[in-house]
Amino acid sequence: MSEERGRFILGVTRLYEKIPPERIGVLIGQDGKVKEEIMRRTGTRITVDSQSGTVIIEPASPTTSALNLMKARDIVRAIAYGFSPERAFRLLDEDQVLLVIDLKQYVGDKPNHLQRVKARIIGEGGRARRTIEEVTGTYISVYRDYVAIIGDFETANIAKEAIEMLIQGRQHSTVYRFLEREMFMEKRRRMRELWRKRIP
Repeated sequence: MSEERGRFILGVTRLYEKIPPERIGVLIGQDGKVKEEIMRRTGTRITVDSQSGTVIIEPASPTTSALNLMKARDIVRAIAYGFSPERAFRLLDEDQVLLVIDLKQYVGDKPNHLQRVKARIIGEGGRARRTIEEVTGTYISVYRDYVAIIGDFETANIAKEAIEMLIQGRQHSTVYRFLEREMFMEKRRRMRELWRKRIP
């Protein structure tokens, strides 16, 4: 990435992403509204090649920060991984991250294995995914051969660990107990931090 005294060189700094053909319309939005909103809120310029699915993200001005450029890329990636634009925009918050699990790295590329694992993660009537989302306060998308998670760093990683346990074949009840224990400990840790900040 080309930078000059912490600023970008316009026309030189570019990030490239690839988006599945069926997600291009979601990224652009009706009358281009979604793409316009991403650009407006991140100070970037986004070009979408509807034929190849290539997305180019550039700073719109020399004052565009590296963080905003990365945030724009994360939003594009989140939409590519199946999130609605509304959920993807949560990544604009400073503490939010996007984590992606490639299921093929765990179970290989046999369609029946992938299908079975995805069914475990989603659960009957979507219950498993919904439980993980509700307990951790994250958003989870199971799309193609990927699972994507949006949340703050700590809770997104707890959700990721729970999903990895399901991939490994652990029982749902075991995973839910793990989640409750980890989130209880995380809340206690955050409370302690708040107390520390209050004490001069």
